[in-house]
Amino acid sequence: MKILFVPVLAAALAFTANAQDSKAFLGRWDMTVIPDGGKPYPQWIELTETGGKLGGRVQPRGGAWHEITEAHVDGKKLVVTVGEDTAWELISPSAGKLTGVQKHAGVTGPTLTGVKAPTLDRPMPKQWTAPRAIFNGKDLTGWEPIGNVDNNRWVARNGELVNDNPEVVGQKPRPAANIKTTEKFQDFKLHIEVNCPEGGNSGIYMRGRYELQVGTEGGKLPSHEMGAIYSYYPPPAGSELGLGKWTTFDVTLVGRHVTVLRDGKMYHDNVELPGITGGALDSNEAEPGPFYLQGDHHGVIAYRNITISVPKK
Repeated sequence: MKILFVPVLAAALAFTANAQDSKAFLGRWDMTVIPDGGKPYPQWIELTETGGKLGGRVQPRGGAWHEITEAHVDGKKLVVTVGEDTAWELISPSAGKLTGVQKHAGVTGPTLTGVKAPTLDRPMPKQWTAPRAIFNGKDLTGWEPIGNVDNNRWVARNGELVNDNPEVVGQKPRPAANIKTTEKFQDFKLHIEVNCPEGGNSGIYMRGRYELQVGTEGGKLPSHEMGAIYSYYPPPAGSELGLGKWTTFDVTLVGRHVTVLRDGKMYHDNVELPGITGGALDSNEAEPGPFYLQGDHHGVIAYRNITISVPKK
């Protein structure tokens, strides 16, 4: 009995120590990946513990979030499998900050930094300013291309902000530029109208971090279709894509809670944005950010009547 009791007790103590060590890592973290000599880019991770087992989800640079497949504490490090043959080794947090490295197939790569994601828990403003246009319908004043700027296809035409990036049958479209506002916003009410052609794909990024999906990715996943908060919240069941005609979005974002109406129909009622979505400009969730529109996918996308209201001071 004594021989069996000692290892069982030791294992229990080790489990308790690991559980205590893991608690510092739990929660949501706004991450930045810093390649050696490359441009930093954002990611996001949420770490949970259920029944002594670590888990959670991770938002990679692009695409949808996915579940963490494995995580364990190794001394003062947390090792998290975030992708195929890819793991993050994170050092125990200090003052709300994480550091670490990314390893792919055992090879040490980019460094990692992270901060605790802010709660952004703010009350609904009592008053808003009158709507004002942030696109003048005549030129790109107040907007600038980003990404593949050498292939900027955005033009102002007939009162519309148009991405002339057509799909050519049998050819892979050359990646074009996205476009963003030069002005940054925190909480707001946005009115925007869009005409997305059949098969077109774009997105409206709030604060440059949270994507409201425009168009289609083929219909396989509802959370990737017109009106979704990309990969987090699908549109209401049975919603039509309505491609090839004008449709209107009215979006209210306060803190990390968003309400979206499409053509007057409620799509998302004060839902919480857990974290950034794929394609975000950065992971600095506490800061104001621009609106940006995706133009690097195919389809001649047109936007118009873009207005903004902000809380009255």
